[in-house]
Amino acid sequence: MIKNPAKLREFEDQFIRNSGPLSYPLALRLFTALWQEAVALGVLPPNDPLEGIEVDLRIARILNACLKNSSSI
Repeated sequence: MIKNPAKLREFEDQFIRNSGPLSYPLALRLFTALWQEAVALGVLPPNDPLEGIEVDLRIARILNACLKNSSSI
C-alpha cells in the first residue's frame, strides 16, 4: 500500500523529466505490453469497433467547422 501518494507522484514526475524522450523501440515495447495487458483484462479488442463512432464524427464536424471559421478571420 502506498502511504504517501503525493511523494510517489513527485518521484514519478521527476523521474520522467530526467529520463528524456522514449526511443522508438522502447515506446513500441511499452505499447505492446499495455495492449497485451488490456487484452488479458478483456478490455481490448472492443466487441463492437464502431460503437461510439457517431460521437467521434460529431466532434470532428464541430472541430472542422471551427477551423474553417477561424481561418477566414
